[in-house]
Amino acid sequence: MDISSIAALSTDMAQANVAAEAQVAILKKTMNIEGAAALQLLQAAVEAAPQVSNPPHLGNSVDTTA
Repeated sequence: MDISSIAALSTDMAQANVAAEAQVAILKKTMNIEGAAALQLLQAAVEAAPQVSNPPHLGNSVDTTA
């Protein structure tokens, strides 16, 4: 293996490393955006849900004969 092939291999590996780092950075950014969108969706669902309060007599007895 001569010097020029070692240098070419080193350059190719460095370029592959930079490309992989860029892909990971894009993936992290995408995951952050998706997480924020999911959080907004959940917050909107909680705010839109009706607040239900049960009557005070509900749940005080259990029908064991049915």
